[in-house]
Amino acid sequence: MKYTPSLLTITLALAQWSAVAGNPDLSKLPPASTQQGVTYDKDIKPLFEASCERCHSGPRPRGGLKLDTLEGVLKGGKDGKVVEAGDSQKSQIVISAAQIDPESAMPPKPRPPRRPPADANGGTNQPPARPMPPPPKPLTPEQVGLLRAWIDQGAK
Repeated sequence: MKYTPSLLTITLALAQWSAVAGNPDLSKLPPASTQQGVTYDKDIKPLFEASCERCHSGPRPRGGLKLDTLEGVLKGGKDGKVVEAGDSQKSQIVISAAQIDPESAMPPKPRPPRRPPADANGGTNQPPARPMPPPPKPLTPEQVGLLRAWIDQGAK
């Protein structure tokens, strides 16, 4: 007998999945900094240079999101805008940088290296792997708070 899930089963599964994947707990966000006059060039660009631009700059930025210019940040990427000027809690870049949603956390957790296939003698025919650069460091709660202040102040 073939199992066919009921509409109720499908609805409950989707609701549970969306609760886990799509609704991060915003109460876990670090508070916005109280610093006034926060600007992209003076305060935010240095944070992005240190932690984000390795992947989100250049001719082929990941996800189409360029964080090396104010225009790029405000434009967003393939998945849309990441900054909601005036409302940091609704800004995907804050949720990702704060790492409160495992699906969108930035930088992503490093994946373990893949092992090359073994040859007939149990060895590999691959040259030694080149060393990987250390992964970028996530923003600290204070830095996320500064990012929030910048967005809440209009993202300029």
